[in-house]
Amino acid sequence: MSWNLKFHDGTLVVQGASCEELPEGFVFDSRVQAPRGPAFLYAQLVYAALNKKRPYQDAKKWDKCSDLVHRVQKKPRSYQREAVEAWCQSGYRGTVVLPTGSGKSFVAELIIALMKRPTLIVAPTLDLVGQWYDLLKLAFNEEIGIIGGGHHQIERFTVTTYDSAHIHLPKYGDRFALLIFDEVHHLPAPAYLEACKASMAPFRLGLTATLEREDGRESLLDHYLGPVVYRQNITMLSGDFLSEYETIRLLIELSEEDQKIYKESREEYLQFLRDEDISMGGYGGWQKFLKLAARSKRGRSAFLAHQRAKKIAHGAESKMNALEDILKKERGRRTIIFSNDNATAYKVSKRYLVPCITHQTPVKERRALIKAFGEGVLPVIATSRVLNEGVDIPSAEVAIVLSGTGTVREHVQRLGRILRPAESKKAVLYELVSAQTSEEFTSDRRRRHDAYQ
Repeated sequence: MSWNLKFHDGTLVVQGASCEELPEGFVFDSRVQAPRGPAFLYAQLVYAALNKKRPYQDAKKWDKCSDLVHRVQKKPRSYQREAVEAWCQSGYRGTVVLPTGSGKSFVAELIIALMKRPTLIVAPTLDLVGQWYDLLKLAFNEEIGIIGGGHHQIERFTVTTYDSAHIHLPKYGDRFALLIFDEVHHLPAPAYLEACKASMAPFRLGLTATLEREDGRESLLDHYLGPVVYRQNITMLSGDFLSEYETIRLLIELSEEDQKIYKESREEYLQFLRDEDISMGGYGGWQKFLKLAARSKRGRSAFLAHQRAKKIAHGAESKMNALEDILKKERGRRTIIFSNDNATAYKVSKRYLVPCITHQTPVKERRALIKAFGEGVLPVIATSRVLNEGVDIPSAEVAIVLSGTGTVREHVQRLGRILRPAESKKAVLYELVSAQTSEEFTSDRRRRHDAYQ
């Protein structure tokens, strides 16, 4: 008896088969009197039918794009060619980890040209969706579809956001044979993984510069996307394919007044943690602190003390003075000033009369500022965290980190912003750390990467 495969709302229904014959994940659905399983098991299902010599009626809605022409005549770098070969040898599935600025998108181009199958590219932001749209339009001279940001046009090559994929892939999961997840470290979020499960696409590619997550959920990608098939780090490519660079950490002494307020505020916060037996190093520590802080006047005071200490460490006057010295030293070089919060970014913008980009900046204004920065009209930009990833700024030469989180990913991403190669370019990242504060520990944590050794 033949199997009849049908796609339905992100799942596959298999008429004419028993659950025992099918890959793990299929269960009997009494509503349709047939086994049902997540759509991502499509490839395993086809292999099972072939191995059992069972004829089957396919559920896919795609054909080979034999007329596809890759117009970009550019010789791949050695590691780009190796990445494509490794992905193919891994069954046309898996993740490629390459530093920012090394040409991950060209690896995707090569794979699209090789596979010649309808493709959906998933990116975390609308800015990146726009960049992929422009790249694909230029590379293949195709009508490119967009889902998200007020657009809903599906073509055989389509770009969308992770949020839109979560909403729409259960409906369109049978339309694409190749899924490409840009900045794939976002995919392990529970909602996004559900979108990944809803697609039949047998061919899957993940791209990222920073795969590892604080919660360790990147290990889930092996099951839904495939393993890491190729990896190169910053130090291996620096000088040949990325700009040479140096990182400079400056310990900034607080003024006596700032040091006094910081110590008093920090001690009040820590005493509350001790009294309430809250471990900030354990799972859910911050959530527990917020919950208990909201229950009493003393708790709210401890929360305000924490915020006060953090504000001093992130944007102390002595840091601003050091920033001014660096801006004078690097005058004429295109510089990005990173902070951990909007308030500090706006403070820098107002004080030094430089443009500021935050999540509140309208998309058109953001693009205009980045364009002017690239042309050298605006040589300095202040930002919080929105330029950490997903924005192409090839002309950036200097990064100044005023403050940030303790994650390795963020720090590597910020370094990556300035590593796109250019003739005689020597990039430099300055990290300003308030001495004798918790920032020293935070800095040590985020520098646990070979790019900073």
